[in-house]
Amino acid sequence: MLVGLTTGPGCVFPRIGRLPMFAPLPDKPDHDALERAILDLWEREGTFAQVREKNVAGPRFSFFDGPVTANKALAVHTAWGRTLKDVFQRYKALGGFHQRHQNGFDCQGLWIEVGVEKSLGLNSKREIEEYGLAEFARKCRDVVVWSSEELTKGSVRLGQWMDWGRDYFTFSDTNIEYIWRFLRIVHERGWLTLGHRPTEWCPRCGTSISAHELHGSYEEKPDPSLQVRFRLRDRPGEAIVIWTTTPWTLPANVAASVKPDAEYGRLENGDWVAVALYPDERFVERLRGAEMVGWRYEGPFDGLGPGGEVEHVVIPWDEVSLETGTGIVHTAPGCGGEDFELGRAHGLAVLTPVDESGRFYPEYGWLHGLSTTEATDQIVGDLDERGLLAEATTITHSFP
Repeated sequence: MLVGLTTGPGCVFPRIGRLPMFAPLPDKPDHDALERAILDLWEREGTFAQVREKNVAGPRFSFFDGPVTANKALAVHTAWGRTLKDVFQRYKALGGFHQRHQNGFDCQGLWIEVGVEKSLGLNSKREIEEYGLAEFARKCRDVVVWSSEELTKGSVRLGQWMDWGRDYFTFSDTNIEYIWRFLRIVHERGWLTLGHRPTEWCPRCGTSISAHELHGSYEEKPDPSLQVRFRLRDRPGEAIVIWTTTPWTLPANVAASVKPDAEYGRLENGDWVAVALYPDERFVERLRGAEMVGWRYEGPFDGLGPGGEVEHVVIPWDEVSLETGTGIVHTAPGCGGEDFELGRAHGLAVLTPVDESGRFYPEYGWLHGLSTTEATDQIVGDLDERGLLAEATTITHSFP
């Protein structure tokens, strides 16, 4: 056993005493200079190229870089995402995996177009067309080119390893050709079908919008909260009372949904509602929701548009809430995703009362040309005049 080991000449570890000391850390480190020194070292020694060359014969790891929207310079949220991507690829590189390291830029979408609209003082799709589609597209392309350069500079400064200069752009002919080629193959294999689906829509832009584009647009807003009577065709003097916060969709009503296992009751005035939501009321008749399925009723606006050609019926829906409203839900498959899927399950008609600018079609009579917001007061007033408005209040909820 060695006891009392020391350092220095003639000792067991003679060189330890001559090891260089760590340089003292400065009170205020210059992080920027340290980072740039590392970047210069990588550039000078071709570190990234060496890593790729070392791994070229290794197992392949496919990492598809979801293209960043090229509409601004590098921001914190983009830097965060790019850092996470870089960590994954570096980890795989340490394991000897061969990777493409190809960066991408998303060159289409409202983020770019709306920014250009604002810079040009344009406020609608019509104004863009008057300005000129070709010139507007050129302005958008200029933004993409500028942004891609700024994003690249920011990403390089961040230390991200990518094969810079071999980027892909979604507006390139090559990219678009590959998409069409892919669709052709899908069609040839019988995987492509024609149908309808609901989507979020921007009436100002006159185009559909993605969930990504909606992100951050939700805010608390006051909206009408209406309880409306739908008169029953086969039960004179009686009506089901539905609840809605979107009066403009009532002209597109096709069905009314009830919870099959819930209890519903008829009030003395003939109105049918969910018993659980009216604990203090006296009911003269009670039924389960399942017993109401198939009841026919008069649509609230059968005199407008194609609604009069539709047979309005009560349908079952397990998702009907017994916490708010009346327990009977107004269902318009042409005006919302949830209603559309429910309508498809029951083979219901799809009525879409407004055009791409969010205004009512001519066949909707006195509503023609009105926006969904402008139509609200007129719809409420008309329902009230005809004795169909059971209650009208205001609700505050989150809406884009």
